[in-house]
Amino acid sequence: MSEHPLWPTTGEATITAFPVQSERPAPAVVVFPGGGYHHLADHEGAPVARWLNSLGIAAFVLRYRIAPHRHPLPLLDAARAVRWVRHHAASNGVDPARVGVLGFSAGGHLAGLLATEAGPVLPEGPHDAVDQADPRPGLAVLCYPVTDLTGAAAHRGSAANLLGADAPESVRAELSLAHRAGAATPPMFLWHTADDAGVPVENTFQLAQALARHQVPLEVHVYPSGRHGLGLAEDDPVVGDWTSRCAAFLRGRGW
Repeated sequence: MSEHPLWPTTGEATITAFPVQSERPAPAVVVFPGGGYHHLADHEGAPVARWLNSLGIAAFVLRYRIAPHRHPLPLLDAARAVRWVRHHAASNGVDPARVGVLGFSAGGHLAGLLATEAGPVLPEGPHDAVDQADPRPGLAVLCYPVTDLTGAAAHRGSAANLLGADAPESVRAELSLAHRAGAATPPMFLWHTADDAGVPVENTFQLAQALARHQVPLEVHVYPSGRHGLGLAEDDPVVGDWTSRCAAFLRGRGW
């Protein structure tokens, strides 16, 4: 693995490459760890990248900017990460036509923001060669994601860290994923646990309903029980099933 600064002028965001050995260019997935836009959970980074490697998928873990940084800086980092992977595809043995995103909790919200962005995500500062690449992911995997920043199911901590405690409800609604989903949204895989006490399962249900209305290819799994933040859930024989289901989803989409 190798870590790289994401932006030429700051070290606050980095991307770590976990390439795979392959005779042909491999598909790739950019991983966004969760942490409520307050911290980044290590167990949702490198271990997930290594699991993706076991599937023959190149992985790239993004350490995006978190509080006190505010929106749109994490989204700019996410867009830059996908652009970076595509720009450096040849040197990392990656197929630039097959770059997806995978996020956990608030990282799932960030992956969902990028996947539902209607227009180009503009970078900070002057353009460089990396910024000429397409930032749109070909698919998205959202694990116990924050999708709602307003309403009864909202994860207020993520909203406050991303937008500030005094952000108007209209802005929170604008960045809630169910409001952003559309026909151009790429295929998605969602999973959650029904009794998640950290981020209510309604977050996944709301987004799934919106995606279905727009006929976006979709797979959803809700497991009966499990704490928030399970990651790969290797110690849970029931929830740990999600990795097999996701692997089949990825294969079915050509990843």
